[in-house]
Amino acid sequence: MPSHHEEEVLGKAYDSRLMKRLVGYLRPYKWQVAIALGSILLKACADVLGPYLTKVVIDKYLAPVPGLHTPLDFFLSNKPLLGIAQVAAIGVGLLAFSFLLDYLQTYFMQWAGQMVMFDLRSQIFRHLQRMHIGFYDKNPVGRLVTRVTTDVDALNEMFTSGVVSIFEDVFVLVGITAIMLNMTWRVSLITLAVLPVIAYATKIFRDRVRDSYRRIRVAIARINAYLHEHVSGMMVLQLFNREKRAYVKFSEVNEVHMDAYKDAIMAHAVYYPVVELLSATAIACVIWFGGSDVLHGMVTHGLSVTFSRKTLLHWQLVKNVTTLGILVAFIQYAQRFFRPIQDFSEKYNILQSAMASSERIFKLLDTPTEITAPEVIKVPQGPGRIEFDHVWFAYNARARGETGVPTRQAEQSYEAALHPTPDWVLRDVTFTIEPGETAAIVGHTGAGKTTIISLLMRFYDVQKGAITIDGVDVKDMDLADLRRRFGVVLQDPFLFTGTVESNIRLGTDWISDADVEKAAEDVNLSDFIQTLPNGFKEEVRERGSTLSTGQKQLISFARALAHNPKILILDEATSSVDTETEFRVREALIRMVQGRTSVVIAHRLSTVQRADKIIVMHKSRLREIGTHQELLAQRGIYWKLYQLQYKDQEISSIRTLQVTANADD
Repeated sequence: MPSHHEEEVLGKAYDSRLMKRLVGYLRPYKWQVAIALGSILLKACADVLGPYLTKVVIDKYLAPVPGLHTPLDFFLSNKPLLGIAQVAAIGVGLLAFSFLLDYLQTYFMQWAGQMVMFDLRSQIFRHLQRMHIGFYDKNPVGRLVTRVTTDVDALNEMFTSGVVSIFEDVFVLVGITAIMLNMTWRVSLITLAVLPVIAYATKIFRDRVRDSYRRIRVAIARINAYLHEHVSGMMVLQLFNREKRAYVKFSEVNEVHMDAYKDAIMAHAVYYPVVELLSATAIACVIWFGGSDVLHGMVTHGLSVTFSRKTLLHWQLVKNVTTLGILVAFIQYAQRFFRPIQDFSEKYNILQSAMASSERIFKLLDTPTEITAPEVIKVPQGPGRIEFDHVWFAYNARARGETGVPTRQAEQSYEAALHPTPDWVLRDVTFTIEPGETAAIVGHTGAGKTTIISLLMRFYDVQKGAITIDGVDVKDMDLADLRRRFGVVLQDPFLFTGTVESNIRLGTDWISDADVEKAAEDVNLSDFIQTLPNGFKEEVRERGSTLSTGQKQLISFARALAHNPKILILDEATSSVDTETEFRVREALIRMVQGRTSVVIAHRLSTVQRADKIIVMHKSRLREIGTHQELLAQRGIYWKLYQLQYKDQEISSIRTLQVTANADD
């Protein structure tokens, strides 16, 4: 069953639109590419001259043909030994020249290919950084990584191997065909007679291999997705004894890949012997018919010596007479002629894969960046006043630009007019957080708490209403400046590979070592740092796998504090830590929120009781707002949430006492 992890089916082998766009990446390196292409052309010329030199040696010195003239007569001696030595010297020179040209085209084309890969990967990564968070909700990480790695590698193979070899093969084929037709067109037609059969065999091979390679790519995508999922969930896999079932399923996916590869191997195993057989047939025909012409020419030559000079003159004037030198050269040319034809099939696969990869890459690069900086940037001047003004938002709807507040009927007609129907996460949300205030947002799961934070930092744009900071709409602010004002601590702390210090500083140059140490001290992280062998230089592995959840959370607190933000956001920052760490975090929070506008999202109401303002979200709407005591006095949704948590805590305490009493007994 297809999944979103699988690659698309390969497209056309050549697309002029895609190729034109790809060639554009070579423009900055046009001189290197020009040298490589010039070297390919000259090398093809040097390669096709080898058999011609053999013909000259045979027809001029080994089996001399009376009245034969060659373009090399001006350079060659009439003495056989000296002439053969001169031709051999020319051949060695051509060989050395060919080696030099091969070096030039390989070096410059590989160099240009690497530069194109560098530029493409940089462009893709830069584009990915600009995409809004919603883009990553719809695109698996594995697929995006494939764009930067496998697909770019396919383009590099096309630039360095596919296109280069195709140009060289075409030049060689044209050169060989021209020389053979110039020598004798009759034997040339015999050589070319097998081309229709080879073309038919190539088409069958191409279709079979194309289907096999498509299945291979799909199978590899399934293997990668399956491995990624099951290696990431190995703990659950082992806890529930699912190893055998997972192994059987993986074996099935792996077998599909093996069968597809076997079909590709079979196609290659049949195709190349067929081409070899046809080329050997062509060479045999050349030897048969060409040999007959050679023997006929020898008889004619003998008669001309026996009878008269008039017959000799007739020998000299006859066109397309096959000599022994021509026959030997034709055999060599025929052998060289069919090699590029065999290579074309492989180059076809490279070109087809490159076109499919380029289509996927350009599709990614052409995906519009929905969250963009405005043409006229406004910079708010103030300590950090946050205001939500009648904000409406749905993940499955786009902004339409309407203004005003819809009535209930207008809201329903508006929802019906959109396709798909918006599933509103926020409905007509309005509140203000004054500078220096600590505001807490509470509510059931799915009430829209985290969405408020995402909109505030403009990971998404609202469909209606406005969000302002110090009176400036976030849509009118520079994205970097907007997000620089926030310090964020998420529920699931994310650490990068590096050191503890680098994870706190996070590449910000103006944060000094003293600032890093001060931030660690303020969030009660110093005691833990002192226990590490290398202190702040202690290595942190991928995603902080060597640290506990509480330790990672404290590092993320220090990171937020070290950047000295105007606005602090804590999204369920204490929900996944133990009780001891939570107490340490609470102490750190008291110091962190001083003098800052703070927004705290929490399920545990015990962590938000000291907030200056508590915002209660329920079913996408703001239902209550006030202090802890004010909301309890209203006996509304917040009071019910508080009662539920209080009862849960009370029941938990009673059970703990019962277990302790039973243990004492």
